[in-house]
Amino acid sequence: MRKLLLVCFSFWLFSSYAQETYTVNGVKDERPGLHAFINATLHLDYQTTLENATLVIQKGEVIASGKDINIPKGAIVHDLKGKHIYPSFIELSSNIGMPKTENGRSPGPQLGPKKEGAYNANDAIKAYFKAHEAFETKDSDADKMRKAGFGVVLTHNQDGLVRGTGTVVALHNGPENEIILKETASQHFSFDKGSSTQDNPSSLMGAIALIKQTYLDAEWYANQNEMVDVSLNAFNKNKNYAQFFDAGGDKLYVLRADKLGDEFGVQYIIKGNGDEYQRLDEIKATNAQLILPVNYPEAIDVEDPFDALNVSLAEMKHWEMAPYNLKMVTDKGINYSITSDGLKDASKLADMLSQSIDAGLSEEQALKALTYNPAQFIKMGDKLGSLTKGKIANFIITDGSPVKKETKIYENWVQGNPYKYQDYTLPELAGNYTLTVGNDEYQLEVSGMPGKENFKIVVNDSTSYDVKSEVSKQLITLSFKDESKEEAGKIRLSGWLKEAGLGGNAKMPDGSWAEWSASLNEDVSPAKEDEDTKEEETEEKSDIGSLIYPFVAHGNKEKPKAESILIKNATVWTNEADGVLENTDVLLENGKISKIGKNISASGAREIDGTGKHLTPGIIDEHSHIAISRGVNEGSEAVTAEVNIEDVVNSEDINIYRQLSGGVVASQLLHGSANPIGGRSAIIKLKWGYSPEEMKIDWADKFIKFALGENVKQSNWGERNTIRFPQTRMGVEQVFEDAFTRAREYEAEWKAYNNLSKRDKANTSAPRKDLELETLVEILNSERFISCHSYVQSEINMLMEVAERYGFRINTFTHILEGYKLADKMKEHGVGGSTFSDWWAYKFEVNDAIPYNAALMHGEGVVTAINSDDAEMGRRLNQEAGKTMKYGGVEVEEALKMVTLNPAKLLHLDDRMGSIKVGKDADVVLWSDEPLSIYAKAEKTIIEGTIFFDRDQQEDKLEAIRAERARLVAKMQGEKSNGKSTQKAKPKSQIIYHCETEIENYSSLK
Repeated sequence: MRKLLLVCFSFWLFSSYAQETYTVNGVKDERPGLHAFINATLHLDYQTTLENATLVIQKGEVIASGKDINIPKGAIVHDLKGKHIYPSFIELSSNIGMPKTENGRSPGPQLGPKKEGAYNANDAIKAYFKAHEAFETKDSDADKMRKAGFGVVLTHNQDGLVRGTGTVVALHNGPENEIILKETASQHFSFDKGSSTQDNPSSLMGAIALIKQTYLDAEWYANQNEMVDVSLNAFNKNKNYAQFFDAGGDKLYVLRADKLGDEFGVQYIIKGNGDEYQRLDEIKATNAQLILPVNYPEAIDVEDPFDALNVSLAEMKHWEMAPYNLKMVTDKGINYSITSDGLKDASKLADMLSQSIDAGLSEEQALKALTYNPAQFIKMGDKLGSLTKGKIANFIITDGSPVKKETKIYENWVQGNPYKYQDYTLPELAGNYTLTVGNDEYQLEVSGMPGKENFKIVVNDSTSYDVKSEVSKQLITLSFKDESKEEAGKIRLSGWLKEAGLGGNAKMPDGSWAEWSASLNEDVSPAKEDEDTKEEETEEKSDIGSLIYPFVAHGNKEKPKAESILIKNATVWTNEADGVLENTDVLLENGKISKIGKNISASGAREIDGTGKHLTPGIIDEHSHIAISRGVNEGSEAVTAEVNIEDVVNSEDINIYRQLSGGVVASQLLHGSANPIGGRSAIIKLKWGYSPEEMKIDWADKFIKFALGENVKQSNWGERNTIRFPQTRMGVEQVFEDAFTRAREYEAEWKAYNNLSKRDKANTSAPRKDLELETLVEILNSERFISCHSYVQSEINMLMEVAERYGFRINTFTHILEGYKLADKMKEHGVGGSTFSDWWAYKFEVNDAIPYNAALMHGEGVVTAINSDDAEMGRRLNQEAGKTMKYGGVEVEEALKMVTLNPAKLLHLDDRMGSIKVGKDADVVLWSDEPLSIYAKAEKTIIEGTIFFDRDQQEDKLEAIRAERARLVAKMQGEKSNGKSTQKAKPKSQIIYHCETEIENYSSLK
């Protein structure tokens, strides 16, 4: 009996005809909403179609569907002969009915939250938001969606990193408590902090770190009784629902969202960006279900050749390939739903889907992604997504497939309530006709939708005259004046629709009667013209360019692969005891240096003639800021050890390729210098075309960026930045003291907890896991190593003393332009120096810098490297190293080590990199001349036996780029010539990060 009551209750909950709780003003209307739709082509679901079928609905629910259905007594019957019924679409990315928000920007520093109450310490964490409580019906917005074929949306507040819950809403203009189908269906995340004006986070890596910390805090909160946090409490409750992540940005953001989820055992449903085809293998490996937009870009107006220069190859290729995304994702076996989110108008959905269908996507798959899949994603497949018995009566009536742009949606029924946009009982008259009136013949053109037709007589391409018309069901009245005749008055036609056209009687200007008829010109009808145009467009679209990895200029059609390579008769700079070897062969096999010697032979190896050329270890840049997405600094707080550059590696950065052309094989991607304790580093090999994860050196030790000087005390940040501690160099020291004191206490607290007996642990709350302090404990235990931005002697001394007090050592001082003043102390401390070759006087604290700095530190026995800190300089680090020969007389082999072996030592990579030795990684560069010469060019840059840059192929690459751009320009010009809308070419500049680059509105950057 209890089960029966539960079933009855569930039916009541989902019925749009729920029992009334409102006072009725007037006569009560309890009509059952019983309708029967007969003779229709009924699409029960995305894959099941029945001809001459019947759909019966009552009280907003399907009560019968199929063939040979008995029509219930009292049903209102709709004859849909020649028409189609499809399940209405389901939108999973919407903010319909939610409060309006705008991205926030604080007029000044805001260190803490604005929201008052027992909420999270960060305003971007809005897990407490409940969409069903905030939802308000706004039928003007709902109607736009209904016109596009949607019947249900999952709506949520698109604001914040953790956005709270989503609610499933029917797009019926009814009371909120009747149209909410599922009050809580989901929890939502994003990388955009939204309306929060709080400083933190100010970068993408900061956003990721904050979400991670929220997961950890929520876990701790669930097992403690010390405090109340409404946000964390809600976050824990919301874990039971489907987890959605809006990965706004590009395809790499999908990978980042999934990696974040994997860390906490969460499989997100991820909203992508429409460029997933560019990294399909990696996205397939996530096992994530996707929500894919179809906001395909318009062609760009490239008539002006200088405007065309503002358009990158990647933009051009994406314009061409974006409509293929759904087909390629489908072929890869990735499950997804389609969203209209991102379109200026949802009514453009069918236009966009038509492009995808022309590109090879099946109609069945498009329908599946608009109906069945979204219903499954929100666990409502028992009520939505098809038109079988028991489902909610959400369906559209059309004249064909609703995923084609030419299809008309006549009606959209939502919860059994009709929304009518065109009268399907009216005849379709649009077309070109031959009109015969008596003995005269005219060309009649009819355009417009049923009930809103426009008639005109066409004389020739430049001459036509309007026809006054009135159409009522099967009857038609027309009148016009024949301008070719002198007689006054109009020809008036009255008639009706016939099977083969129109016809009836005409009253001529002279008062006489005549018969008239109009027959459709089948060969030149608009439908025929559309078909011919589509065939032409299909032929054009079949000619598309190739995918390249990465999807930017100089990308490759295939990812480069490792080879066995034998370099013959080169001058080999080993950086080992053997020194420089003349006329020597080097064999690279299985990603390693296999043999070094003379007259080596290797069957099947690719042979490269090194005669007159020089082979060196690959250059390693100890201090770089390339290949980072959306912010190099998380400068919102003095200590941000929780953030990690590894989370934001950008494999698509053209600077990777540019630096390969200068012989660079690896880089440490460092956090900037906005705060004393910055973020964790990423150490990568420059594997052009590979994914971020494939680029990371997974066996490398862990590093972090510290900083001293003007940047961290905000000396040059402007008058409004005088709030964040520290503001003086004295304060900087206290930041370190405080941080490491807290880290010691944190470590002791965890040790005490971990030493408890099993029984005591069961009765004791675990300490709160803190990502910032976890990182600092790693430093204390020499499990993570410091690269410190530094200039002034006194501060350098200070930090070495702090480290010694806490029992660890600084690994590297980077910049270190006053290193020559205390090189002896650096040697004693055991710290290395990574410096510029000849930068000085570019700001006050470097006034004492000298170009002899590197030589003097080297002479004192300090492991010394030359770094770039600059995307452009990273292309010529060999020349920067050569300057130490001029300024200080450093021996040439020692100078080369400053960009090869020495940075490898500083980064603890020297057991596998930095020299040419059997067994080390095959990371080498073949130069045209002596490697430190200004005339030397990197001819081949090889990483783990794979050639990632080959100057011999460079001209071919450039020619291929020119040819591809020319093809795409011509194709875009064709779009404009065919009357299609275009967008203006706009220059897009790339932000080149340096230590001090601070981006406030990071959400607008990629």
